[in-house]
Amino acid sequence: MSYALDQVQLDAIDEVLRSNLIDMGVHCVFLIDMAGNIITSLDDGHSNHDIYSLAALAAGNFGAVSTMARIIGEEEFSLLFHKGKEESIHFSKVLTDFLLITIFGQEVSLGFLRLKVSEAIDKIVEVLEPALNGS
Repeated sequence: MSYALDQVQLDAIDEVLRSNLIDMGVHCVFLIDMAGNIITSLDDGHSNHDIYSLAALAAGNFGAVSTMARIIGEEEFSLLFHKGKEESIHFSKVLTDFLLITIFGQEVSLGFLRLKVSEAIDKIVEVLEPALNGS
């Protein structure tokens, strides 16, 4: 599916990511397409991750896990989570074409993060749908 986002839509997505995720303590968040292209990214000012490599790897990882889901009879796994000692990473599908990737530390609980990611995705979908429908 093709999409075209204008600056107003990108700014709206950035505001959603800032208010729902960065302001709650997330270190870094970025929205990518399924090819690994970064649509937008924000961080807390202390993060120095190579998000370009992470985006490409995340897209590949999500594709591999989607294939595993189909092998076991699931249509898909809509979210992934990898826990680390210092930081963890959470992947969540947005519509069919995007992934929201969130990097967070031990100070943010997974349950609260999942709630805030879900809220953010609902708001992002409101912004994306007109662009995806050609409106």
